[in-house]
Amino acid sequence: MGNAFKTAILLGLLTALILFIGGYLGGQQGMLIALIFAGVMNFGSYWFSDKIVLAMYRAKEVQEADAPGLHSIVTRIAARANAPKPKIYIIPQDAPNAFATGRNPHHAAVAVTHGIMKLLDEEELEGVIAHEMAHVKNRDILIGSIAATMAGAIMFLANMARFAAIFGGYGERDREGGGNVFSLLLTAIVAPIAAMLIQMAISRSREYQADATGAQFAGNPNGLARALEKLGKYSGRIPLDANPATSHMLIVRPFSGGTFLNLFSTHPPVEERIRRLLGR
Repeated sequence: MGNAFKTAILLGLLTALILFIGGYLGGQQGMLIALIFAGVMNFGSYWFSDKIVLAMYRAKEVQEADAPGLHSIVTRIAARANAPKPKIYIIPQDAPNAFATGRNPHHAAVAVTHGIMKLLDEEELEGVIAHEMAHVKNRDILIGSIAATMAGAIMFLANMARFAAIFGGYGERDREGGGNVFSLLLTAIVAPIAAMLIQMAISRSREYQADATGAQFAGNPNGLARALEKLGKYSGRIPLDANPATSHMLIVRPFSGGTFLNLFSTHPPVEERIRRLLGR
């Protein structure tokens, strides 16, 4: 299944989950309230996420005179991607990582750590920059914001279900005599977990897509594959001072986890990403 098609299916599942829970609890009115609430919460994140996350990581914008090699790579990849050259930032951390942000290609930024610049050679760093430019080109910030809005609406509805169970229940089902405390509590517990799993799956799908698109921008998958192999080894050894809320933006997750936790991860396993890149 193609990553773009998979993303569409997963967004469809989130929509269906909202329709089901909204209809169960409060009909169209409850669903609309949840969507408006989540939309307002995520609107600011979408428009100002670049400034927020760059400040959070203390990233400093660098001009061409400060980092000519890095600027040369970004300029080259932007031209291949047929996209405006993004602003370039360096994060003063030794942990090797990188991310892209910005609401569209005309308001984009690419940030890399000191650590990743020391660890990778030019071809590997070019692969990383190509991956981040792919996120910009594929408008993954927008897709992530849509998914976050839908997941946020589901969380809001789940909280409504929890309070309904505590204070006696309400909604269409209750008025018809079919609702009960147990079903409301079950909705309040299961719905957020389902929404989180779908949102994480969307994030993993976009990472695979960015890998594939980035390999095209770079001209071959070898640099990115080698970069991911190095990053997979070193990211666990040198901890990144990262906020879990922004970990989905990084090229590799800064937190370790077992096989079971991969289901709840924003990133696919590095080994699987390399295998897909090299067609093994």
